[in-house]
Amino acid sequence: MTSFSAGKPLPAIPPWRAACLLTLAIVALLWTHPALAHSVTLGDKGYIQEISGMRIIPFLYLGAKHMVTGYDHILFLFGVIFFLYGMKEIGIYVTLFAIGHSTTMLAGVWFDFGINSYVIDAIIGFSVAYKALDNLGAFRKWFGVQPDTKLATLIFGFLHGFGLASKILDYNISQDGLLANLLAFNAGVEIGQLTALAAILIVMNRWRKSASFARQAYAANVLMIVTGFTLMGFQLVGLAVA
Repeated sequence: MTSFSAGKPLPAIPPWRAACLLTLAIVALLWTHPALAHSVTLGDKGYIQEISGMRIIPFLYLGAKHMVTGYDHILFLFGVIFFLYGMKEIGIYVTLFAIGHSTTMLAGVWFDFGINSYVIDAIIGFSVAYKALDNLGAFRKWFGVQPDTKLATLIFGFLHGFGLASKILDYNISQDGLLANLLAFNAGVEIGQLTALAAILIVMNRWRKSASFARQAYAANVLMIVTGFTLMGFQLVGLAVA
């Protein structure tokens, strides 16, 4: 898996540029409306609470919407494929992530086991920063070791799945038709993930052809680090004051 540490030192980023990236990240997060995150909107929650029985299409829609509007899930996926060029390699990592979040999402809801939303969302924010640091080769540079990227993707997939489970449990979903609805929701999540992945790959393929990709890619991963830790900080503050 390619990173900036492969045979070359990390390029320096000017302080003014780092400050700009930090400012942009914080402003973007402050202006992000809760409905654009992967939280449960009041309309969706009310609808789910009012219905019962097998509802395949609505849960397909909710699963796809949850993933497409879940910017922290998308940021992590973006980081995972950032330096992956071959479709086979991309498929392996995306499959590992899908296996992880599908397993804990289904098990968490079926066995009525969730993790505090603030805690799991803080971990998801950390996963974004972790992947960007991994992309920059920071762990090899700082600690002299390279974590297993496939294992890390699977583990963070499990954790992202607990985030999905926590949100579904917030729906107070009916037990009538639960399994079919959960499978539909999970299928919707995968549809949303593939849709987001397709859009990311189109942008990435065009971006990689530009002469300034290496410099801009470094800045993009720095921005992801800032964004991930900022998301993590917001959730920890929310946990402290909740």
